[in-house]
Amino acid sequence: MLWYIVKLIVLMPLIGGMIWGSLKLSQVVQARMGKVAGGGTRSVKITETVMLSPTLKLAVLEFHGREILVSVSRSGLTRLAEAPARAGAPS
Repeated sequence: MLWYIVKLIVLMPLIGGMIWGSLKLSQVVQARMGKVAGGGTRSVKITETVMLSPTLKLAVLEFHGREILVSVSRSGLTRLAEAPARAGAPS
C-alpha cells in the first residue's frame, strides 16, 4: 500500500507537468502556424460571423478593399453579396 501511494505522489505531478507542457507547446505551434510565411500580412480577414443554425453560418470577409458576404455550411462556401469595404469597419 505504501508503494502505491509513493508512486501516486511521484506520478501525479509528472502527468500534470506533461499535460501543462503539451498545452504550452500547442499554443506555440498554433501561434507560429497563424503567421504568414515571409512576415507578410494576410489578404483575407474575417470581419464578422453570425450563426443561423448549427450547420449554417453567415460570414463577412474583407478581401482587397471589398467586403464579401458568404454562407458557410457543411457543403462549402457560397458567395451571397459583395460591396466596397466600409471606412469604419472593425479589423
